[in-house]
Amino acid sequence: MSSGRTLADALAEGPVLLDGGLSNQLEAQGCDLSDELWSARLLADAPEQIEAAHLAYLRAGAQVLITASYQATFEGFARHGIGPDRTGALLARSVELARRASDAARRAGPGREVWVAASVGPYGAMLADGSEYRGRYGLTVRELERFHRPRVAALAGAGPDVLALETVPDIDEAEAMVRVAEGTGLPFWLSYSVAGGQTRAGQPLEEAFAVAAGRERVVAVGVNCCDPAEAEEAVRVAVAVTGKPAVVYPNSGEGWDAGGRGWTGRSTFDPGRVRGWTGAGARLVGGCCRVGPDRIEELAALLER
Repeated sequence: MSSGRTLADALAEGPVLLDGGLSNQLEAQGCDLSDELWSARLLADAPEQIEAAHLAYLRAGAQVLITASYQATFEGFARHGIGPDRTGALLARSVELARRASDAARRAGPGREVWVAASVGPYGAMLADGSEYRGRYGLTVRELERFHRPRVAALAGAGPDVLALETVPDIDEAEAMVRVAEGTGLPFWLSYSVAGGQTRAGQPLEEAFAVAAGRERVVAVGVNCCDPAEAEEAVRVAVAVTGKPAVVYPNSGEGWDAGGRGWTGRSTFDPGRVRGWTGAGARLVGGCCRVGPDRIEELAALLER
């Protein structure tokens, strides 16, 4: 665990900068992410590449590193012949790699604060078919709890500063993830992927954010991996419903083609939007898919002014 201020303490004092998309930075480093395990495969095959990606974001000014565990699950690794003991070790490794990068940054800049957030992606991310952008998998809240609990326990046991419950598509999964996260005793944030002013499953944002209201362990609530144009209004709703700091880290604005496993369209990510986000109550800000270190560096410069 980090020494000094908690992330919640830092958020109470002002904006804190997240990193950007891990997969795009890994691809920029020459990594092949074409299989269904996505960046999680590199936990076993090339952990040094993950650490290098974390370091790239730290050099850009990021203060929070999100681990390479978004798509890392016991079920997903089992399909590739990796057993539960090894999977648990790989999940722990995701936290260790981020911690090693943050330790290196603190050695280079004594007094620098860096927090490690263990990524907990939705059930649909394990399916690798784009269903994390649809939700409503036909599973009950209890079934989703059973899916999330083992890997959340493995991640929590590795000692991150916070859990990142991210890219959540619907209220049922949010409820399941929050219940599991509360059992760890760790602080966590809850972040939905949204479209058209609703969750990806078509539910009102007021109802979605209400899942986090009154939860002591929730340090922030908001959105990620959404169109940048949707972010500011979602932040306003999140703050109004919960009274908590908002988290916001949209993607580049391009669209994900699940069938072709690629991004389409053009980037609409404008770092200048950060003024609107923070004005609406965002305190944890950054980028998601296709937002690289260059954009995070621009955000860092704007937050310093």
